[in-house]
Amino acid sequence: MKYRSVFDIIGPVMIGPSSSHTAGAARIGRVARSLFGREPKWAKISFYGSFAKTYKGHGTDVAIVGGLLDFDTFDERIKTSLELANKSGLSVQFHEEDALTDHPNTARVRIGDEKAELELVGISIGGGKIEITELNGFQLKLSGNHPAILVVHNDRYGAIAGVANVLAKYEINIGHMEVARKEKGKEALMTIEVDQNIDYLIMEELEKLPNIIKVTKIVD
Repeated sequence: MKYRSVFDIIGPVMIGPSSSHTAGAARIGRVARSLFGREPKWAKISFYGSFAKTYKGHGTDVAIVGGLLDFDTFDERIKTSLELANKSGLSVQFHEEDALTDHPNTARVRIGDEKAELELVGISIGGGKIEITELNGFQLKLSGNHPAILVVHNDRYGAIAGVANVLAKYEINIGHMEVARKEKGKEALMTIEVDQNIDYLIMEELEKLPNIIKVTKIVD
């Protein structure tokens, strides 16, 4: 079930006319920022379907950039996020795409700086709720509405069990978990949504496990 209460249907406290086109877009941008770990220097944002047709009128552009600047859905600064991004040195490009997607409110966000790049695909499913369906080529399902950790690891025996054992040791309850890989025996991605925020000490312990490449968290 996608909605747990009437407030999920009504949507969050937000800036803008549409929970799908503004609050959802802001959350997609903020998840990208959280996974990147810092403010990027550039962003290339592609809109599909309804997003591509109405993003200017519905504020999808300012919302998603506001998310990249780490603004929450109710932050008044979202209204001037394009100007604020320009002042902070964040270069932004928007692209309207004609390709058909599985969901009409779809955005592909590419961000980066001189050190790294990140690419994700997010959809706004209504009421301000989102799903991240792709991250750096990995297929996944991440709501962005709960604390989560993403673990990039070598596709080897025992890697998943090792992570699960550490979380059990600290009594971290797993709400949702899935594993994706591009090719057998290569890199894989664990997506784990949990019931509480993960302490950085736990993150460090996870990173020291065999076959773990990188651990990233999303704070609720």
